[in-house]
Amino acid sequence: MFRIYECEISRKQELLKILEADPYAQDSFARVGYKIKDGSAVDEDREKTYVHISASEEFLKKADERLKDIAKPAPQQVQENIEKKIREEEDTVAAGVSMFD
Repeated sequence: MFRIYECEISRKQELLKILEADPYAQDSFARVGYKIKDGSAVDEDREKTYVHISASEEFLKKADERLKDIAKPAPQQVQENIEKKIREEEDTVAAGVSMFD
C-alpha cells in the first residue's frame, strides 16, 4: 500500500526535518523508506513537493498524524500519476542494472 503526500515547496525543509527525525526508531520514516519528488520533476504542481511512502496501513495512519500540520494526502489522480512515474523510473534503473549482469 502506498500514499503520496503533498506539501508546499516553501515548507520542504520543515517536511525533511519530520521525515529525517529519529531514523533508528522502530516506526521511523527512514526505516520504512520514502521518495521525495518536486512537482516539476513529476509534471505536477511546481509549487509543491510530493512524498511517496510505501508501507502498511497502520504506518500510513501514523504518517497522516505526523505530517498533518505540513502535508496532506495528494488527490487520487495526482497520486496515481506520481506512482506511475516512480514505477517507470524504477523500471528504467532496473533495465540499466541488468545490462551489467
